[in-house]
Amino acid sequence: MLMESGKAALMVVDVQEKLLPAINDSEQLNARIQWLISACRTLNTPILFTEQYPRGLGHTVPALTALVEQPQVVEKMHFSVVAANCLPEHWQGYPQIIVCGMETHVCVLQTVLELVKAGKEVFVVADAVGSRTEQNRQLGLERMRDAGAQIVSREMVIFELMHQAGTEQFKTISKQFLRGEQP
Repeated sequence: MLMESGKAALMVVDVQEKLLPAINDSEQLNARIQWLISACRTLNTPILFTEQYPRGLGHTVPALTALVEQPQVVEKMHFSVVAANCLPEHWQGYPQIIVCGMETHVCVLQTVLELVKAGKEVFVVADAVGSRTEQNRQLGLERMRDAGAQIVSREMVIFELMHQAGTEQFKTISKQFLRGEQP
């Protein structure tokens, strides 16, 4: 299955101010998620931010929400966005959910497992998820793959959403996201 523009939406799970510094390779992860959000915004892909207990963990890193004109943010206490029942109504209509964020083995994992169970095609962006340890990140990715989620890279996301070369969209993406050193 390929990701398709118009069917896919990006969910940014719990990239919050107080939690990010504890994540392995946090600066690189933050830069890669910024890259992904910017590319998805350029491709007109809907974006949703989730926050786990923001009173304790702070809000989404401002550099991320600043990339979206009117960021949609949902708060939750459950680790899974699905279990928290906070997924906006119109998000039920997206058959494909692209997921990035933290922590891979907790909130990302539980959200992905429940999205798969709900019948969604789920794509986890391996180079845009993080945990406090690399081992937990790897275990989370393996478990999500075993449950039926597709493990992808940021470039896989943008190339599949574009679907073809030679368009103005392709030229824009190539110039902004594929030249020079990438995070």
